[in-house]
Amino acid sequence: MGKEAIRLSQRFPVDAGRIYQAWLDSAEHSAFTGSTAVIDPRVGGRHTAWDGYAEGEFLALEPGRRIVATWRASDFPEGAGPSRLEVLLDPDEEGGTTVTLFHTDIPEGQA
Repeated sequence: MGKEAIRLSQRFPVDAGRIYQAWLDSAEHSAFTGSTAVIDPRVGGRHTAWDGYAEGEFLALEPGRRIVATWRASDFPEGAGPSRLEVLLDPDEEGGTTVTLFHTDIPEGQA
């Protein structure tokens, strides 16, 4: 089975620490995506997003800098393992942050 990857970057006029905090808070994550998220914000902690469409486990957490998690969508093909989502937070001198998402190991046709 082939694999695909996605890379997205966007600058937001928000402090990196604030973005990190919101990403790892169930209520705030739910609010900014518009769907239910349940998050246990610790390495080894589980997460679900998009009303249970995706689930995974946190692999690395670097406050205000980086989040790494596994991600498995409910429509991944049977036998496909989880993908890997890395969120990088790059603050700038103006108080904003560039957020870069690297989503790798996505089953072919699912990106």
